[in-house]
Amino acid sequence: MLNIIKPYPSPIITGRGIDLDFPMLAGCLALLGLGLVMIASASTEVAAVQSGSALYYMIRHLIYVVLGLGACIVTMMIPIATWQRLGWLMLIGAFGLLVMVIIPGIGREVNGSMRWIGFSFFNVQPSEIAKVFVVIYLAGYLVRRQKEVRESWMGFFKPFIVLLPMAGLLLMEPDFGATVVMMGAAAAMLFLGGVGLFRFLLMVLLAVGAVVLLIQMQPYRMARLTNFADPWADQFGAGYQLSQALIAFGRGEWLGVGLGNSVQKQFYLPEAHTDFVFSVLAEELGAVGSLFTVALFAFVCVRGMYIGYWAEKAKQFFAAYIAYGLSFLWIGQFLINIGVNVGLLPTKGLTLPFLSYGGSSLVICCACLGLLLRIEWESRTHLGSEEMEFQESDFAEEPTHGR
Repeated sequence: MLNIIKPYPSPIITGRGIDLDFPMLAGCLALLGLGLVMIASASTEVAAVQSGSALYYMIRHLIYVVLGLGACIVTMMIPIATWQRLGWLMLIGAFGLLVMVIIPGIGREVNGSMRWIGFSFFNVQPSEIAKVFVVIYLAGYLVRRQKEVRESWMGFFKPFIVLLPMAGLLLMEPDFGATVVMMGAAAAMLFLGGVGLFRFLLMVLLAVGAVVLLIQMQPYRMARLTNFADPWADQFGAGYQLSQALIAFGRGEWLGVGLGNSVQKQFYLPEAHTDFVFSVLAEELGAVGSLFTVALFAFVCVRGMYIGYWAEKAKQFFAAYIAYGLSFLWIGQFLINIGVNVGLLPTKGLTLPFLSYGGSSLVICCACLGLLLRIEWESRTHLGSEEMEFQESDFAEEPTHGR
């Protein structure tokens, strides 16, 4: 354990002070700050009724932000080579957590789903951890089996021996949204890892067929699919949540009704501070604020992809695949959450990265940010590998960023 946390050179331990990708850090901090403000606004009425304090959820969210920033710092200090060595252990740990959460007495059921392991003061959502561990495992596999992945069917199918059982455990919770995001990120990583176009298209067709089958297997999923196209047909039934979200967008118009002045958060819109926080944001900040938020997300996700590209140019392929995978996890969650809020996708419980209330999601997002900052630093400086010996001269001069 001490070998993992000992102070290797890192973006925050150098002879010239802090050496970070500040554009990426600034984008994510802006989202964290915006999320804190929106949670403080969207949760006041619910918090006052449930706990007696209007700031209850805001204070808890602030604690999660502090814990997340701590996780970000810790992951920045760990060399990428260490993550590569521990890939199999993390995969086993992910399976263990997903099995634990569906065991009665250990997993905590909320709204009909067992997605959390409850502790005295907080809950842990294993699916958030599992998605990241799958990305790390798959990045290692693509490096070890690069030729096999590109040239043979067996190299293409082997990862699914791991991915499909994990998807099955997620569906047992059930957590359909996390399953789609995880499998989508894995598919994108395989494509970037060199899987041929024919095999990739076959995988897409199989995935679409599996999604259709899974929707038909559960009546509530089919109801969501049929009702999101016209939520007003059953405004006070299956279409209630979406119709209230659309009302929030309509009330916001261009400039919004003003911060804290949302009407929909006053028990009209369910999950206003979690899955539908973007609707409250649209009501209070308007189309201008919504588009600014979307632009921030687009910048952060594109920057993450560029970090992967820079690592690939530096021939740090494991780091590159991690950066691609984490970026696709964010992109998937962002597109699904925004799509649900605006009525482009069926209602699905999936948090908005950095903005929604939820400790596990927020801390894991910050840890992913730390990984991306570490990857960018290692690819730019060609340092950070624990197999290398460092001298003071390695840190004597300020490098040229050029990014």
